[in-house]
Amino acid sequence: MNTLLLIMLQAEAGQQSQMSFWIMMILIFVVMWLFMIRPQQKKQKELEKQRNQMKAGDKVVTAGGIHGKIEKISEDGTMLIEVSKGVSIRIDKTSVFAEAQPEAK
Repeated sequence: MNTLLLIMLQAEAGQQSQMSFWIMMILIFVVMWLFMIRPQQKKQKELEKQRNQMKAGDKVVTAGGIHGKIEKISEDGTMLIEVSKGVSIRIDKTSVFAEAQPEAK
């Protein structure tokens, strides 16, 4: 009789440990989503919104650190950026990361 009771208690303890394992895994995923994934998604949406609002004449900074002024935005997702008088480069729109801050005088 004691053996049967012991087996039943062990089976119930095993089910509880499995349940607590899954609860902990779900909690870890929720915390990771709240503190890592969600803020990154918000930042990405904000950057995409900023890129879509850019127009010719805006000063920008590329991913490579090149500062320039937008001359033309093409429909194929590229931009023509003037980096110096008479010197322009064509870059992909996704490589523009920020609008240049006005220079302090």
